[in-house]
Amino acid sequence: MNLPFDHANNVLDAAILGESSRGRPAVEAHDVTRTIGDRVLVDHVNVDVAIGEILAVTGPSGAGKSSFLRLVNRLDEPTAGKILIDGGDYREIDTSDLRRKVGMVMQSANLFPGSVRDNLSFGPAQSQQGLTEDEIDELLRRVGLEGYVNNDVNTLSGGEAQRVSFARTLANKPSILLLDEPTSALDEDSGRAIEELILKVVAEQQMTCIMVTHNASQAARLARRTMYMVRGRVVALGRTREVLDAHSVV
Repeated sequence: MNLPFDHANNVLDAAILGESSRGRPAVEAHDVTRTIGDRVLVDHVNVDVAIGEILAVTGPSGAGKSSFLRLVNRLDEPTAGKILIDGGDYREIDTSDLRRKVGMVMQSANLFPGSVRDNLSFGPAQSQQGLTEDEIDELLRRVGLEGYVNNDVNTLSGGEAQRVSFARTLANKPSILLLDEPTSALDEDSGRAIEELILKVVAEQQMTCIMVTHNASQAARLARRTMYMVRGRVVALGRTREVLDAHSVV
């Protein structure tokens, strides 16, 4: 069942809006910096993201949005600064455990060859936590793909493949979800369906979400707060409509 945008946003309002009601942060970045040689990809970023919040990260191409996202689950390492997950330095968490806790969905689904079941089962199997058939069926129900368990991934449409990618990430039971342009490769209808899925998952599980997007309308639909980056630095952080009114997203 799809969750209407207005209902989902109302659910998120109570948990997100108002500094006093945002609750404790799930993710904190303190002066996080990443450099490669003379190139500064991320430059002293400070931000916290509350439990149950969707934070949009926008800005022009090359602003450091995806570079920042990759730092949050240690696909890359900060050159300076620190990132806290649930109040603790994430360097103290085993990397494989961290990446189960901090799930990431990329722009392209990048599914493994084989069936939908194979893809959903892969992550839990790495931690010796197999999925039951009922758990697989429930994951597919949640992403609107009931009955797809035996489908070969090569037969899926772009929107279906991205839903399987979401389900594969959710199979690891993350509490934090990182999204890197999750709908940019999809047509409008498929993209809006993925947006509804994001809202539903966040609302149902009080999941923390950081989403990189070039799409200002998408940021306005999904996120109550937006971080706008230019040349690796945060130049604006606040309510989405205020940030978008002050800065154009390229």
